[in-house]
Amino acid sequence: MNPISHAVEKVAVQFNQPVLVQYGEPEPDRYSDLAAVSASLAEENARTIAAPAALNDREVEILMLNLDASLRVHEHAHFFSWTQALLQSLIRHEVLICALRGGDPQSMRADSFSMVAADQAVFGEMFLRDASVAPGLIKLWEDRGFRPLICDAAASPIAKGLLAQELEAIGATQILAHGTHDGEGRVTGFFVFACVPGTIGARHAYLAQLVTPFVYSAWARTEVNGRAKCNDDDAVSSGNTKKITAREQEILRWVYFGKSNFEIGAILDISPLTVKNHVQKILRKLDVVNRAQAVGKALDLRILKP
Repeated sequence: MNPISHAVEKVAVQFNQPVLVQYGEPEPDRYSDLAAVSASLAEENARTIAAPAALNDREVEILMLNLDASLRVHEHAHFFSWTQALLQSLIRHEVLICALRGGDPQSMRADSFSMVAADQAVFGEMFLRDASVAPGLIKLWEDRGFRPLICDAAASPIAKGLLAQELEAIGATQILAHGTHDGEGRVTGFFVFACVPGTIGARHAYLAQLVTPFVYSAWARTEVNGRAKCNDDDAVSSGNTKKITAREQEILRWVYFGKSNFEIGAILDISPLTVKNHVQKILRKLDVVNRAQAVGKALDLRILKP
């Protein structure tokens, strides 16, 4: 066993164990149709899952790569690129909702990230729009000793709401939620991974415990830097919008939808090589190194709108 693997395994046993819950006892005035199963779900809430086997060498390496990458996140585009690329190797998800506590302890602000949804921002908006969603999930997380929660959207505080409908539309109805808190137990950040059913379990909850503090730090850093550079970003946005041609914006939109050079060429009736040349120009103009970063920066600069 290599030294890193041994160190991680030694630290891992100090963490609280993840909990798989099937959220019971929902609000009776809103979820009365779940009353019949509330007793059995409450029993499930009390069940803890044994710690997963220690991480193997490959998992330790992937974890370390993600932690290292998180330290280089300073802008919204960086965060998008990290969470929708390398972080997927740890926790495969269709949508990531990030919520931070505002200056008022009762207020939160949220944003969401996705490579599969046509409008990635809608999930963060829905998370906050329904007054019972965020408080409901956070309270259940707190009641479980601040350990990761796994549930189905249909049996959770988001059931029957607009957020559940949006997640169902893209087939991401299994939820892994975890957060961070201060010394007094007040939530500072809360993160919801919406996944395809059957793709996450106790091992992913354990990984969420390890990586969430870094997700929180990276996201909080982008928020601070974003506010500090707001005026500069507006100026940069205008400049880049002028540099990106209409054709390049068209290609960039198809890249956003996950199309390959061949597919884009077929759609626009141009050769794949021409598409490739346009993509390379876009990367240079946006000062990024890959397509995911280009999409993230274009969204951040409002060159590309969901």
